[in-house]
Amino acid sequence: MFQKIFTRFISLKTLTTPNPNALKFISPEFKILPQQLKNKTFEFTSSLQSIHSPLALKLFNIPGVRSVMLGNDFLTVNKQDHINWANLTPEVKEVLESFSKTGQPTITHELINEIQNEEAVDNSNDSELVSMIKELIETRIRPAIQDDGGDIEFKGFDEETGNVFLKLQGACKSCSSSEDTLKNGIESMLKHYIEEVNEVIQILDPEEEIAMKEFEKLEQSLKKNKTNEEGDAPPNL
Repeated sequence: MFQKIFTRFISLKTLTTPNPNALKFISPEFKILPQQLKNKTFEFTSSLQSIHSPLALKLFNIPGVRSVMLGNDFLTVNKQDHINWANLTPEVKEVLESFSKTGQPTITHELINEIQNEEAVDNSNDSELVSMIKELIETRIRPAIQDDGGDIEFKGFDEETGNVFLKLQGACKSCSSSEDTLKNGIESMLKHYIEEVNEVIQILDPEEEIAMKEFEKLEQSLKKNKTNEEGDAPPNL
């Protein structure tokens, strides 16, 4: 049986994140996720993915919402580049306030059961080394990333190469400092405590890979234009 996770009247505040296109919404009056999932987060990148989250589905009805992540006591919304937060924030707050009056759960029973079954299978097959990596991520890394409105998901470990595969979520995945977070933050910590770790590799969704390639093309174009402009400049006297 789901507990009612919203009170009738809620106060909401927003927190900025390292990603200018992501805002974190929190309220002291409610917990977004039920108690049995307090250490989990759920990210939805489209309305089609949101069939197991009535709240996320409503948020995707707002023009400009790019992705939604539900955490224990916070919600992170990623917006499209051309959308202004001054227009989007009131609409997000309105959805949260109206949803709080329905008494609906934010995610369905089906999704909860699916996640719990997957975890039971995954954990039973973990080697001692994988268990150590997961514990370090859970206790030392995830709390810091969730503070910034994001999360990180362990996707695998190759014991032959020492490569750890991770997926960034929420505010962190499309942040300009995501590579720095992975290499100078997460990778450094894992290598410090677990000598078998060689490298951390980020797993991207297909749409994220396309966006990354387009960004790299833009960077190269800007560098080329800058070089040409410097070459055309008159010599100094």
